[in-house]
Amino acid sequence: MLSPFRSFSSLFATTLIMVLGAGLLTTYLGLSLAADGVEQLWIGGMMSAYYLGLVVGSKLGHKLIGRVGHIRTFVASAGMVTASALGHALTDDLQIWIALRLLVGTGMMCQYMVLESWLNEQAETNQRGTVFASYMIVSYVGMVGGQTVLSFFPELGLQPLLLVGICYALCIVPIALTKRIHPAPLHPAPLKILPFWRQVPQSLTTILMAGGISGSFYGLAPAFAAGSGLSTKEIAVFMSATILAGLLAQWPMGKLSDKIPRSRLLRTNSALLGLIVLSMAFLPVSGPLLIGLTFCFGILAFTLYPLATALANQHIEPDERVALSATILLTFGIGATIGPLIASGLMQLLGNSMLYGYMALVCLILFIRLQRVNYTQKMAKRMLSQQHSSDYQVASGDLVSSPLAAALDPRVNEELVQQQMRDEINTEPDTVIAAETTVAQTEPEQADADSLSMTEQTDTPTKAD
Repeated sequence: MLSPFRSFSSLFATTLIMVLGAGLLTTYLGLSLAADGVEQLWIGGMMSAYYLGLVVGSKLGHKLIGRVGHIRTFVASAGMVTASALGHALTDDLQIWIALRLLVGTGMMCQYMVLESWLNEQAETNQRGTVFASYMIVSYVGMVGGQTVLSFFPELGLQPLLLVGICYALCIVPIALTKRIHPAPLHPAPLKILPFWRQVPQSLTTILMAGGISGSFYGLAPAFAAGSGLSTKEIAVFMSATILAGLLAQWPMGKLSDKIPRSRLLRTNSALLGLIVLSMAFLPVSGPLLIGLTFCFGILAFTLYPLATALANQHIEPDERVALSATILLTFGIGATIGPLIASGLMQLLGNSMLYGYMALVCLILFIRLQRVNYTQKMAKRMLSQQHSSDYQVASGDLVSSPLAAALDPRVNEELVQQQMRDEINTEPDTVIAAETTVAQTEPEQADADSLSMTEQTDTPTKAD
């Protein structure tokens, strides 16, 4: 059996080149705008436009793949992304840049859908986990590579944009020349937002907040680092360290979540992340300490999404997972669209450090929400167990054999109970007569003793009755 890297080498090569260009473009735009003194609100707006494009692309991609197939959809999307990325070199109008970022996000979501649906359909059951782990590793390596490449262009000229265009053009080549069989067309996944919010509130809340944190980091962290006095090369190291931490943390955190309840792990994660971003926001950190803190930030921030997704799938039936995946992607996209707008507004009003101040607020809200939902669920389970333990049970003692026991049970017909009690009363005299006849037929010398014994035995149930 071939290894996943060899089996899907063309798809992985396409992913690597494409994500390298995407990472380079995102950081380049943030640094260029910060160097030109553009307000943070515009920077956040462009990142929000990108994630809004991802949301739009999630609906458009299904229709395109169903109509023209996977490869044609990928080629068309790559052409649109290439033109949009190079369009930033033609104008300095920020409104046009926002529109271009929207187009880039839409096209890239279509590309992601082509790659992931192809992998999901053709990966063997016993290799699916390894295939998608390899896919995530390739994606993170591409992101780190994009930050590293930027360090070779400290002056931020047009060369990085040209390199981005080259990457988006070259990513077509491996997938266009693949010998793999084309997958079947996609069908639109249903959205059941409100039912899933009621069913897995902790997971979707975490995914929404994780989207806000991730979107804000990728869009505004370069501007934060530049405002802190870091050079272009140092900013590349800063971004690379954060993304590399997210890559290295995926496997250990997954193993840990198999041993510790995921809901508890999410609460711990959000609390520790809140402390780290508070330190980055209000303490004068720099140099190796700043790199260390952002490395810890990457470990915690980039594991929120996979932990929450695993927790959600843990409580969902298998036939609902397609709808859940669509809901998760939409929820993350909404958070990543709103987050950069709020963070950039706070940065513009209160200073550069409010990027991490905003994240600290998000972590606080997330922790409180998780605690509250967890407490509510525990109380509901406790009340349910008490209700089951207090269900009707027939009492022990003398009433068990009596029709009065049935009379106390509301599930029994009263007319039947009354008839049974009348029958018992009617049969009681016959029992007494039979007892007296038996006494009369005994030996005379034992009559008095037997009569006394019978009297004691008949008196006792009479008192009990």
